[in-house]
Amino acid sequence: MKETANQRLAIPYVLWILFFVLAPLALLIYQSFFDIHGQLTFENYLYFLTSKNYLLMTVSSFVLAMIITILTLLLAYPTAYLLTQTKYKLFWSMFIILPTWINLLLKVYAFIGILSQKGPIVDWLNNLGFHKPQLLFTNISFVLVAVYIELPFMIQPIFNSIDEIPLNLIEASTDLGASGWQTVRAIIFPLSLPGVRSGVQTVFIPSLSLFMITRLIGGNRVITLGTAVEQHFLVTQNWGMGATIGVVLMVSMVFVMYITRERRGDYND
Repeated sequence: MKETANQRLAIPYVLWILFFVLAPLALLIYQSFFDIHGQLTFENYLYFLTSKNYLLMTVSSFVLAMIITILTLLLAYPTAYLLTQTKYKLFWSMFIILPTWINLLLKVYAFIGILSQKGPIVDWLNNLGFHKPQLLFTNISFVLVAVYIELPFMIQPIFNSIDEIPLNLIEASTDLGASGWQTVRAIIFPLSLPGVRSGVQTVFIPSLSLFMITRLIGGNRVITLGTAVEQHFLVTQNWGMGATIGVVLMVSMVFVMYITRERRGDYND
């Protein structure tokens, strides 16, 4: 009876996955096999794999996503570690989460004002002798804003992983004469790898398909796969090519999740 009741309770979740996850993915794959005239074809995939522009765009998207992920990790790990050492760590971690409650578009427009030619940063640099440098519509500004947006999603899983490490392991390391750096390197970092993996997945995968930040902060000078999808669906109306790029993004995301998965032998040492 319990098994039957559990199966009934699972029906809404199964239906949700079927209609709002699997069905859209199937439609995307189906649409990728049609050209702009609605004819069945494999040309979309052949063109994507042989076009220099699309291949460069793919490499550029991966490089930018990797830079964003690495910078976010370098900022997030020490922040998460220091948070676990504070007295009111849950209270302070709340301030890390709060920015995620603000609408993304509002945060992006705030950065447009900060980085614009009339913004405070350009004025400050101008006073230092730099003649009104161009900050907006550059790769640097795009990476800066993306790192700020993604940072809480990297900090939180790492914070949770470090916070769950048994205190007696750290005390034992100290009692055996290990320095603080040796404890972090041999105990804390290896045991926090699940959080690092989750953070990398949470940051790298969305960074591959960013288009709002790319469009508003990077302008037309920063082109990624995400902006290409937007262009094909909303401007050129070539849904087949847009769907093809979407399928490539899906495959890339599955690949990233596979290589960052937790492995059995990670903690055998």
